[in-house]
Amino acid sequence: MSSAFSGRFDELSQWRDAVCVRLDELAAFLAEKMPSDAAEQSQIASLRQRLSTDKLVVAFVGEFSRGKSELINAIFFADTGRRVLPATPGRTTMCPVELSNDPLQPITVSLLPIATRLTGTPLAELRRHPQAWIHVPLDAARPEHLASALREVTGTQRVSIAEALSLGLWDESNLENNPKPDDSGRIDVPAWRHALINYPHPLLRQGLVVLDTPGLNALGAEPELTLSLLPSAHATVFIVGADTGVTQSDMAIWRDHLGSRQGAAFVVLNKIDALRDPLLTPQQVAAHIESQRSATARALGVPVQRVFALSARQALVARVESDAQGLAASHVAQFEAALSAELLPQRQQVLRRLIDDTVTQLQQRASRRLGDARRQIAEQMLELRGLRGKSSGRLRTISQRIEQEALEFEHCHSRLVALRGLHARLLDTALEGLSEDHLKAEVDRLLADIKSSVLKLGARKAFVAACVRLRARLAKASQHAQEIRDMLAGTFTHLNAEFGFGLVLMPGPDLSRFIDELNSIERSYTQYLGLGQALRLSQPQFMAQFRRMLLSRLDPTWDGARSDIESWNAAMTTHVEVQLHERRRSFQKRAEALSRIRGASDELELRITDIEQQDAQLQIRIERLAVVAQAVLASASAAVATQCDIDVALPFDEFVSVRQARA
Repeated sequence: MSSAFSGRFDELSQWRDAVCVRLDELAAFLAEKMPSDAAEQSQIASLRQRLSTDKLVVAFVGEFSRGKSELINAIFFADTGRRVLPATPGRTTMCPVELSNDPLQPITVSLLPIATRLTGTPLAELRRHPQAWIHVPLDAARPEHLASALREVTGTQRVSIAEALSLGLWDESNLENNPKPDDSGRIDVPAWRHALINYPHPLLRQGLVVLDTPGLNALGAEPELTLSLLPSAHATVFIVGADTGVTQSDMAIWRDHLGSRQGAAFVVLNKIDALRDPLLTPQQVAAHIESQRSATARALGVPVQRVFALSARQALVARVESDAQGLAASHVAQFEAALSAELLPQRQQVLRRLIDDTVTQLQQRASRRLGDARRQIAEQMLELRGLRGKSSGRLRTISQRIEQEALEFEHCHSRLVALRGLHARLLDTALEGLSEDHLKAEVDRLLADIKSSVLKLGARKAFVAACVRLRARLAKASQHAQEIRDMLAGTFTHLNAEFGFGLVLMPGPDLSRFIDELNSIERSYTQYLGLGQALRLSQPQFMAQFRRMLLSRLDPTWDGARSDIESWNAAMTTHVEVQLHERRRSFQKRAEALSRIRGASDELELRITDIEQQDAQLQIRIERLAVVAQAVLASASAAVATQCDIDVALPFDEFVSVRQARA
C-alpha cells in the first residue's frame, strides 16, 4: 500500500519526463533544420540536465526516540514490506543519514568515521574524497539486506571526556545536555559522523533526498548540518512526541535550528497511539489529541493547521499489511497530503519558470534567424526577378555590385574585432569582483573582524557586514553585465541597419537568485553567531572549520554567478559569429547564382524557382518551430496531476492534436 506522497511524486517525475521528451524534439529540430548554433544546444542540454537531476530534499528533525526514522519508513519505504531505517527500541539513529540515488555510483552505505571531526574538514569537501569513507555494499534485490546494513548508523564507541571534547561532542557550557559518564569516566559517542545511502528506490531514483537527523547534541556538534544541509532542504519535518509534548530539548531544537524556517517547516505530533486509553471513549481520546495539537502549536508559535497528529508506527504496519482501516486510524494521510500539496507544486513552479524563460528565448532567437534568412532570400528574389530580359552586360554589372557589397560587408570585420576586444575587457571587469581570491579575502576579513571583537560578541554584526559587502559585489557584477548588454544593444542595432545582420539581444544574466542564496546563507549563519557561540568562536580549531565550511557554502553561489555571466556572454559571441558566417554564405550563393545565370538563360528561371522553394521551406520551419516550442511550454504548464504518461507515449503530431483538443 503506497503513500499519497509517493503517488504525487510519481506524477511530478512523469511531468519532468514529458517535458524532457519535448525538449529532445526541440533540440532535434534546431540541430536538423537550423544553422548550427552550439549555444542553443548547450542551453537545451543544461535545461534537460537540470530537469533530470533536480532534487527534492525533505529533512526530518527531532530529538532522539521521537519516531523520525519510523515516519520515513511509513511514508517512503513501506512498499519494501519491512522497516528500512532502524526504528526499534534500542536502535536509535546516532548520526545524520542521507538517502538518495546516483545511478553512476555503487549501491552502498557510506559511513564517515567520527574521527574526521578532528581534521576540521567540512562534509562538502569529504564528499569528494571516497577514500575517507567506509563503504558497505548493498544488494538492491534484498530489502532486508538494506535494513541490516543500515543498523550500522546506530553504532557507538566509548571515549573519554577529553576525547569527546576534542570531537566536539562534549559541551562544557551546557553540562546537563551531555551524556552521562560511566564509572570509569567514559561516555558513548556516535561511531560515525555522517551516513550516505545510495539506493535505487523508485522515489530516490526520481530525485527525492531524505535527510534523517539525530537529536539536539548531534545538531549542535555538526555545524554543517545546521548551517548547510537543513537550510538547503525544501521542507523540514519537526517531530515531537504526543506522549511527552514539547519538551525543553524539543524547544531548544526548534528555537536554535528551525524557528526561522517556519514557512517551510511541518510539525508532526507522533505516537498518538500512546494516548489511546481503553478507559476513555474515542471522543475523549480525540479531544485529548486535539488538545495536544493546540498546545504544541502555541508552544512553537505556529498555526495549528501545520501541526499533524499521527502514529508513524501504526501507518507503517497498516501499509505493510494492507490494512486500510489501520491506515486511516494512523492519520498519516492528512500529513502526506499537506506535504505533497505544498511541496510538489512549488518545485514544479520553479522548474516551469526556468523552462518558460529558456524555451521562449530559444524560440525568439531561432525565429529571428529564420526571419533574417527569409529577408535575405527576398532580396535575392527581387534581384533575380529583375534580371528577366537583362543583357549579359547588365548581369556583369549586378555581379560586380554584389562583389562590392560583399567587400564592404567584410569591412565590418575590423569593427567586430574591436567589439570583441571591448567585450572581453568589460567581461573581465564584470567577473573581477567574483573571483575566488576576492571571496577568500572577504571571508578572511570576516574572521579577522570576529577575532578582534570583544569576547566575540560582535560576530553576528561582522557577518552581516560581510554579507552586505558580498551582496554589493554581486550587484556590481550585475551592473557591469547590464553595461555589456547596453553596449551590445547599440552595436547590434548598428550592424543590423548597416550590414543587414539579424542580431537579437537576449535578456541579460539575472543574478537575483544568487543574492537570494546569499540571503539564505546569512539567515542560517547569523542564527548561530549569538552569545551562545561566543565560547566556540574563541577556539582556533572551530574558526578554521568555520572558514572551510563557509567557503563551501559560498563557492557554489559565486561559481554560479560567474557561470551565468560567462554563459550569457558566450551565447552572444556565438550569435554574432553564426550571423557573420550566414551573411558571408549568402553573398557567396548570390555570386555563384549570377555566374551560372550569365551562362544560360534557362538557369535564371530555375534559380528563381529554387529560391521560391527555399522561402517556402523557411516559412514551414518558422511554423514548425512555433509548434515544437509550444509543445514544450504546454508540457511544462500542465498540472502535475495531468496524464503526463500518455503525453510521453504519443507521437508528436498526435500530441499536438491532443493538446489542441484539451485547450
